[in-house]
Amino acid sequence: MRFRFRFAGSRIPGYLACIAAGVAVGLVAGFLIPSLTTSAGSQHHGSANDSGAPVGSATPRVRIQAARASWVATWAASPMAASDSEQAEQGFSDQTIREIIYVSAGGEALRVHLSNLFGTRPLTIGGASVGVVLYGGALVPGSSRRLTFGGRPAVTVPAGAAVTSDPLGGRVAPLAELAISVYLPGPTGPATNHADADQTTFVAPGDQVADAKGTSFSGREASWYFATEVDVRTATADGTIVAFGDSITDGVGSEAGADDRWPNFLARRLEAAFGDRAPGVVDEGIGGNRVLSGSGCFGQSGLARFERDALSEPGVSAVIVLEGINDIGFALGRASACTIPADRHMTAALIEAGYLRLIAMAHARGIKVYLGTLTPAPGREPLRSEVNRWIMTSHAADGVINFAAATSEPGDPRYYNPDYNSGDNLHPNDLGYAMMANAIPLAWVR
Repeated sequence: MRFRFRFAGSRIPGYLACIAAGVAVGLVAGFLIPSLTTSAGSQHHGSANDSGAPVGSATPRVRIQAARASWVATWAASPMAASDSEQAEQGFSDQTIREIIYVSAGGEALRVHLSNLFGTRPLTIGGASVGVVLYGGALVPGSSRRLTFGGRPAVTVPAGAAVTSDPLGGRVAPLAELAISVYLPGPTGPATNHADADQTTFVAPGDQVADAKGTSFSGREASWYFATEVDVRTATADGTIVAFGDSITDGVGSEAGADDRWPNFLARRLEAAFGDRAPGVVDEGIGGNRVLSGSGCFGQSGLARFERDALSEPGVSAVIVLEGINDIGFALGRASACTIPADRHMTAALIEAGYLRLIAMAHARGIKVYLGTLTPAPGREPLRSEVNRWIMTSHAADGVINFAAATSEPGDPRYYNPDYNSGDNLHPNDLGYAMMANAIPLAWVR
């Protein structure tokens, strides 16, 4: 049996508690339950040196915020086409899905984005709600509230399109686990999804949107479906930080359901340092994703999705890019249906040119870009080291976050520190993800 600790709104294994983000942690009995109290919302439609800072980083300065409320993204999941998942390929019919998400910033209202971007037919949503998670698929009694779309409880989303709910008024607590429940009355066809949620999605027959106890949700899935973003309206949160990358940003190797991806740890650091002025942090990582090439299994390329998944987030002020290891690995490995096209002539210069394009796109919008060095990946040298040298010395980005140094074996940067290795020698464990988040100077993302 392992004791579990409460750390700034998330459950983490006890061995992480003393080091994660340099924030004091206490043992508590049970869990804190955040609340989502709601009231009639506006019908305005929006468009679809803290103690843990690294040595040498600047002391964060709290900005004076305007009193006017604005929308910031508090959670996101990059949309993908149905690929090798049977459930995603067949979709749903007369079923309710309950998806568990972990928000970053809090606010005075929220709105939910649902996407049929990769659908092949119109998507009918028969009803939807948001509630606070008690445990599993069960909700805190009285916390569930119905969503509307243009004032109506149901909506049909054309293939290739997306819809944003009307604002749902009421306080949204930061670092809360919320449940988005969506009733799908007719066949959806292939489902726009995010393949690796590292979280459970609960499935029930029929319309169970109002089932707060969750007893009807007998099905279990490991992906998120249709839900791609949640925004909060806030007069205090300082914009949105987008974490953009591949499986290491997506959280592969972390404990499922623990909300221990490095963007989650970053959100907790920011909230501990700045309270309600902390910016939102959203995770736009896709497992297997590449900067230069897309694939049927691992989503559109970073270049192709950067505008949609990063630059278009409400309130975005900075993007942290950690991607490129799959451009190297897929080129060096055996080709498969998921890795085609695999450029056998991949060079560091090609990946660097891709970074420059991402940086130029962001700078054209007045958005800062921080590049992360590629973490250890045996078999992908010397290209990985070449790319990292360029990241560290080019001065092309607004700053560099040395994720490689934060996670590697002391004295041998080709390998993970054993304490931070998930076991596959490619992805960090929860402790490794905490160390990655702790490597980010908070002054840069405020």
